[in-house]
Amino acid sequence: VQLQASGGGLVQAGGSMRLSCDVSGTFRSIHAVAWYRRSPGRQRELVARLLFSGHSPNYADSVEGRFTISRNAPMRTVYLQMNSLNPEDTGVYYCNAEVLRHGDYSPGVYWGQGTQVTVSS
Repeated sequence: VQLQASGGGLVQAGGSMRLSCDVSGTFRSIHAVAWYRRSPGRQRELVARLLFSGHSPNYADSVEGRFTISRNAPMRTVYLQMNSLNPEDTGVYYCNAEVLRHGDYSPGVYWGQGTQVTVSS
């Protein structure tokens, strides 16, 4: 199972950016995909999580109403649309997937490489 994150970069405060996470490999199913971030001076935090079973996504309070997590199931891609960005959103964003491989009894957790998001004031 491989996760490839992309879409980071530099944006001005108030701007928007979309991150993508491609999940590839041979496996049975995806249980959930999430985005985490590590901001300067802070611990890694969960930004958004999407269950593939159809439940409503979960968001950190700090991004609720500004960020949207969604998926393109056939392409196994999960997006994080980030609007009204502010400097506090700066950090390295990581995608994380809970994937059930053939022969496994429970999903394993896999991480992609991080992508840097920098919001200038």
